[in-house]
Amino acid sequence: MQKFRARLTLIFIVLIGASVLAAGLFMARMLKESHIDALKTNMERELKVILVTIDWRQSGTEAEQIRYFTEQADRLKASADARVTYIRADGKVLGDSDHDPQDMENHLSRKEVAEAMQSGGFGTDMRYSVTLQRNMLYAAVPVKEGGQIQGFLRLAMSLEDVDASIRQVWYGVLIGLLAVFIIAGLISYRIAYSLTRPIEMITRVAYQITNMNYKARVHIRKKDEVGQLGQAINGMADSLQLQMNRILEDESRLKSVLENMISGVMMIDREGKIVLLNRSAEEIVGFSSHELLGKKFDEAKQQYEFTQLIQECIDSKEHIRDEMIFYYPSERILEINLSPLSVGEGEWAGVLIVLHDITAVRRLERMRSEFVANVSHELKTPIAAVKGFAETLLAGALNDKETARSFLQIIFDESERLNRLIGDILELSKIESKRIPLQFSPVHMHTFVANALNVMNAEAKKKSIELAMEVDEEMYIEADEDRLRQILINLLSNGVNYTPEGGKVRVKVEPVEGSYGPSGDYERIQMTISDTGIGIPKKDLPRIFERFYRVDKARSRSSGGTGLGLSIVKHLVELHKGTIRVESEVGMGTKFIVELPVIH
Repeated sequence: MQKFRARLTLIFIVLIGASVLAAGLFMARMLKESHIDALKTNMERELKVILVTIDWRQSGTEAEQIRYFTEQADRLKASADARVTYIRADGKVLGDSDHDPQDMENHLSRKEVAEAMQSGGFGTDMRYSVTLQRNMLYAAVPVKEGGQIQGFLRLAMSLEDVDASIRQVWYGVLIGLLAVFIIAGLISYRIAYSLTRPIEMITRVAYQITNMNYKARVHIRKKDEVGQLGQAINGMADSLQLQMNRILEDESRLKSVLENMISGVMMIDREGKIVLLNRSAEEIVGFSSHELLGKKFDEAKQQYEFTQLIQECIDSKEHIRDEMIFYYPSERILEINLSPLSVGEGEWAGVLIVLHDITAVRRLERMRSEFVANVSHELKTPIAAVKGFAETLLAGALNDKETARSFLQIIFDESERLNRLIGDILELSKIESKRIPLQFSPVHMHTFVANALNVMNAEAKKKSIELAMEVDEEMYIEADEDRLRQILINLLSNGVNYTPEGGKVRVKVEPVEGSYGPSGDYERIQMTISDTGIGIPKKDLPRIFERFYRVDKARSRSSGGTGLGLSIVKHLVELHKGTIRVESEVGMGTKFIVELPVIH
């Protein structure tokens, strides 16, 4: 903008200077012509006066005539202050006030003489005099007698005075021009500044808008075209700010949606580069966005089958859905949807990939299938026993009272087992569907554990198993006492059932280390049920909380277990917002650790 302002100022100065210079030239020329016209008029008047006083009919020899006219020329010069020349009709110079006539050439061809002879009146000329070596103004009139030209009288005046006057005019013009230049420069700069300043402000605001500062505004109060331009810029900035706010809001919403989606989302552009990767996709593929963005999909260290699937979608430009097992960073089953993207009139834009982790779904389907198979198997055994012994009784064994009584007892036991199995299935279904409301109340843990051990005492005595507890007398928690008792009884029952005779089952309740709150009170407790039983193999530990899963199937059935107890325990603990885990070694015993919050 500074260059434009300087250029505009220079243009103003040049225009004003040129105008003043042109005016000066015109004035100098007019002054010079006025001076010369005045000189010509005076010289014509003087020549006519001299003609009246001259005696052209001078007799004598040519030398005498030259002497006479030279004396007359000298005398006239003293009074007229001008060069006087007498010229004969044939151009011979008879007398001259400034030069010897004998040395002067014929003057008939001089312009002023030729003009005076042709016009018969007054002739003038301006030229440089070689004789006097200066610029001269010559004026000549013919001397006539009887209508015949007898000679010419010429006056010549130096133009030095005229040139001096013109020089004075030029000095004035130059000084005035300099002053005008200075004044014009100041005025021009001020005018240029007033014109360019609003444009400069508009340009600065336009640059700020370009740099995404949409709050910048032009502060111009003028109502002219520049003011209207400023208002238009402000209107454009308002519109851009509104649109950018909407875009940022939409972008923020889209980013929030992408970042919080459970499904992984990837986008590959037309060049095969990964340009979008949300958080779930990072977790699924095992690489961060910083490692993958900008890389080609076939250079991103991904599973070969996955890369081939992307290439197939790019080649066919059709939607593809497939399931695939990913082994890194952990083994999972993924549902992969690849959709080709296009912009405009079918122009290829890339591939959108949506990854769904369906490992849990497939595991649930497997568990459901196993559950149906297990339920069918568990129900089949008691039903087959009931049916078989009933058929035996109907076939005639009913007459033998001892045999009939034995068979009826077996039928009763199997019916009881069937009843427990169905009851546990219904109980587990209610717990899983969260249809059992929990009634929380303060529970005194020492009394609670003691009562539970009393319930199990008779069964433990049958196997000479020692039951022990270690619980603080002042320990309380908030829980559903009935459901908490169900948890503890189930775990104690497991410990008694799988502990050989003479073993020990122990219950210990203590605060969780590091769970103390700001007031100094503990916020979580840990209930540990340990036994000295047969233990659980490591390979079975991850699955013991599954429905119908048994480590020792034959012994479980013989003990009357349904295989649902630990699954019910796990769900009840989770309903109390707690956690349960197991530690065990074969032959060394098992330890179930339940952590529960003190206050819900």
